[in-house]
Amino acid sequence: MRARLKKSPGKAYLAAGQADPALQTAFERQVLRGLAAEWENARWLVPAEFRESVRRPLFGIREMPNKLGSWNAARREIALSQELVSRYRWDDVKAVLLHEMAHQVAHEGLRATAETDHGAAFQRACGWLRADPAAAANYRPLSERLRQGDPLDARDRIVVKVRKLMALAESSNANEATAAMRKAYELIARHNLELIQKGAAQTYVSIFIGTPCLRHFREAYHLALLLQDFYFVQGVWIQAWVLDKGKMGRVLEISGTRKNVQIAEYVHGAVSRYIDSAWTDYRRQKGLNRYRKTDFAVGIIEGFKSTLQTAAQCLRTNASSDLPVATNDPALKGYVDRRYCRVRAFSRQGPGHDPRVFADGTETGKKLVIAKGITQKGRAGDLRLEFKPTAEEN
Repeated sequence: MRARLKKSPGKAYLAAGQADPALQTAFERQVLRGLAAEWENARWLVPAEFRESVRRPLFGIREMPNKLGSWNAARREIALSQELVSRYRWDDVKAVLLHEMAHQVAHEGLRATAETDHGAAFQRACGWLRADPAAAANYRPLSERLRQGDPLDARDRIVVKVRKLMALAESSNANEATAAMRKAYELIARHNLELIQKGAAQTYVSIFIGTPCLRHFREAYHLALLLQDFYFVQGVWIQAWVLDKGKMGRVLEISGTRKNVQIAEYVHGAVSRYIDSAWTDYRRQKGLNRYRKTDFAVGIIEGFKSTLQTAAQCLRTNASSDLPVATNDPALKGYVDRRYCRVRAFSRQGPGHDPRVFADGTETGKKLVIAKGITQKGRAGDLRLEFKPTAEEN
């Protein structure tokens, strides 16, 4: 068994896949391994004629009071700040990594040594890597911006109305709460459909939903489809580093406007917590296994889906003739197609389901009411990096 490691004195390195345990904590080692794995994946986005010139750099974690990351061409090092990796989510860490990698690609691949730091070559590299050119210096990670909200929301007519309806959805009267939630959804949907119909210019963002895992149960895919079908976002399962397993896994990344991503993220968290709570009550004294939880969870999602379908049908019935019925946003589809150039379809099959448990879950799901879906700032977006060291690392 290895001796317990002391905390690194402000920096740690991973060079060519070899970690120096004298300088790193177990957490830092896993983060550095993750940075290397994400860098290798992103390198394949660089066109072949430039890719071979971009060699794997050193990776470092250090105290950086005034910035989140840096690329040092002389040392061939990409360094990220300790604050970033200790306070934020993996998609935030990855965003800064790709920004610094774009500097490396501009320098080594495009040979743009005489340009300014954020010149044309850097912008070109950001396009290849799907990197955010702003993810440096005073940049606030997207998850933080979503949790804190936008000051303009207070003057947004749609947001104000949705907030009022979500407050009504907290009513102890079940019928009143369900009706308020349906009206809130109808308002969100109508607003989005009108924007699509007008072809309004919109800005899209992408965030992780949940945390990267080696395995996702079937309900995760059903919930992803529900978000895509009803909340004006598109989801793609992408590779991402699983910190506590030390391997690449998968995570759902959703894309949409800032408001729609915020709502979808909250709905995902609310439904997931409802499933956990309802399952705890349901399985008590029944001795059911984990696969039966999947049956129950899929039933809950289908039951909640029926509520949303009713709201969508009311919208179609009451809609003006020029309001589009389809929820597909061509501009969002174009954004997703550019961001994910190598998307492939895959399916997950599990063991046979229990129809009784599924039916009970469906009835339970029909009682689910989402309240404050655009205003709460709590657990839905709080997915900071967590690492549980194995016995070998203690």
